[in-house]
Amino acid sequence: MDEKKFIPKVFIIVLNHNGGELLGNCLQSLRHVLYADFSVIVADNASADNSLEMVRQNFPTTIIIENGKNIGFAAGNNIGIRYALAHSADYVLLLNQDTEVEPNFLDKLIEAAEKKPTVGILSPLIFWQRTEKIWFSGGRINWLTMKSIHDKILFRQVPYETGFITGCSMLIKKAVFDRIGYLSEKYFLYWEDADFSCKAKKAGFRNLVVPESRVYHFEKSTLATGKKLYWLVLSGLIFFKENASFPINIWIFFYTKLRIAKNSLDRFVYPEDNNKQEVQKAYEDFKNGKY
Repeated sequence: MDEKKFIPKVFIIVLNHNGGELLGNCLQSLRHVLYADFSVIVADNASADNSLEMVRQNFPTTIIIENGKNIGFAAGNNIGIRYALAHSADYVLLLNQDTEVEPNFLDKLIEAAEKKPTVGILSPLIFWQRTEKIWFSGGRINWLTMKSIHDKILFRQVPYETGFITGCSMLIKKAVFDRIGYLSEKYFLYWEDADFSCKAKKAGFRNLVVPESRVYHFEKSTLATGKKLYWLVLSGLIFFKENASFPINIWIFFYTKLRIAKNSLDRFVYPEDNNKQEVQKAYEDFKNGKY
C-alpha cells in the first residue's frame, strides 16, 4: 500500500487595517484556492470601517485576531504568525489585504518550496491589478543609494533566486522562524520584509520567486504622501543600520548627512511642503532613537 502523501499545513495571514471592499475581494479569491490544507487568518489592526463585521458575515471560517490598536505591519503579522505556529503550521504566507490570487498560486509555491530544502522564503510573480504589468518579480538593495528596488521584468520561466521578497505576498517555511525569529518590530511600516529576507539569507536560506504562481496587487495609492515618506525614510535608516557592512556604513554616514542637508535646503525653499517636514522628522526620530 502506498504511503499517504504529506501535505504541508499552511496558514495565510491577511493583515487588515480598514481594508473595506479590497479585503472582501482578497478573501473571496482565497475561497477558490485549490491547495488541500490551508487556513486563513485576518489579523486586524483596529479597523474602524466595519470590515471585520463583513468578514464575520461573509467568511465565517476565517480566523479573526483583533490586535486592539494599529501596531504596524511587523507586530500585527507576528501575532498571526505565533498563532499559526502554535497550531502546527509548516508554512506561513503573509498576504496584503489589497491582493487577489490565482486558484493554483499556493500549490505552485509549495511545490517549489518542497523541492529545495535550502529555500526559506518564496514569492509569486505579482502583477499590477488584473493586467500583465509586473509589480514585483524580485527585489534587490542598492547599498550606495539606500534604496530597495522592485524588479518588474520576468527573468526566467522557472523559479529563480532574488535578493529579497516583498511582504505583499511572502511564503515562509517554519524553519526560517525557528532559526531567525519573527519580523523585527523595530519597523512599524516598510522595510521589514527586506530586513527579514536579508536575515534569512545570512542564516543560509535562499529567497525564491516562482513565476508560475500569480498574485494581483490593487495598491490603494502610489502617491508618496508625507506620512508614507516618514515611514519609508525612518524604516530605511533602521534597515541600513541593522544590515549594512562596516565599510558601507561609513559611506552611509556621510551620504545621510548629504541627504539631511538637501532636505534642509528644500524646507527653506519650499516651507509649505509638508513632505519635507515629515522627512526631517524621520531623521530626527532616528537620531533620537524614537522607533
